[in-house]
Amino acid sequence: MNKKLLGLISMLLIAVLALAACNSTDDAGKKDGAKGDSDSSKEYKFLSVLTGGTQGTYYALGGAIAEFIETDTGVKTSAEVSQASAANMTALKDGKAEIAFVQTDIAYYAQEGELMFKDDKVDTVSAIGSLYPETVQLVTLEKTGIKTFEDLKGKSVSVGAPGSGTYANAEQLLEIHGLTMDDIKPQNLDFGESQESLQAGQIDAAFITAGTPTGAVEGLNAVAKVFVVPVEDDKADELISKYQYYAKEVIPAGTYGLAEDTPTVSVGAMLVIQNEVPEDLAYEITKAIYDNAPKLQHAKGKLIKAETGLDGIGIPVHPGAQKYFDEVNK
Repeated sequence: MNKKLLGLISMLLIAVLALAACNSTDDAGKKDGAKGDSDSSKEYKFLSVLTGGTQGTYYALGGAIAEFIETDTGVKTSAEVSQASAANMTALKDGKAEIAFVQTDIAYYAQEGELMFKDDKVDTVSAIGSLYPETVQLVTLEKTGIKTFEDLKGKSVSVGAPGSGTYANAEQLLEIHGLTMDDIKPQNLDFGESQESLQAGQIDAAFITAGTPTGAVEGLNAVAKVFVVPVEDDKADELISKYQYYAKEVIPAGTYGLAEDTPTVSVGAMLVIQNEVPEDLAYEITKAIYDNAPKLQHAKGKLIKAETGLDGIGIPVHPGAQKYFDEVNK
């Protein structure tokens, strides 16, 4: 091969590499071929909001919130059924969705790489804002005779999926009452399965962490007399002393047909978002959620307010969300 031909081949290779580099630079960071426009709302063709099971509060609110986002940002948005908090954090880390509902305690564990996230730290997700208290409910039927946590010994109890927020809450509440998973017969059921199993007499009680009233418990109360086991003040104090993301909560009399107020505890519900979502789009998403929250029909809608949007958050806030809260709360 002569030198002139070699030189020509070399020049062609250089030209091809240069063209590839230009294309790579143009495509970097694009999502669905649109990223890079000045208007970030056009950068995303679709947004996915992960909720939870169909009988939980996340799902009940998710559809409306997705509609708010789509209407105000112009980006097609869909609420998706999921396995809730822990699974949602992992899904966002893996790029399977952009936005998710999650418990504040689970978001903290993910950020710090603790408990179920010990070997799977999530540091690519930040907060949009807090929403409302998520009540930890130990639900049973009056006919079981279960009135206290100690009555759970030897009983079949739904504790949620391993690694879920509900499972962590169940484990910690059992601990404070001198029990472990070994003292009960744990069943890994979602809220809908817990409702059906309680109704059929296949389990004796179920831990359900969700905003009240919870659809699964309301459905159960429609066919049987529900009892929610109380968390007494001294035990709540002990729990909060050890796990500071809990707060005292009361389920009002009349909820699920309960004859009197029932003391328990709660964690927070919040929305999180991938860090890579541009600041201006995250701002629009946050504004759409909190400006429209008064339109929500669910009982928890009235608790979603911009002035409390940063309460109880233990992970970094997305700059776009922070910009919104700085504006409305100044």
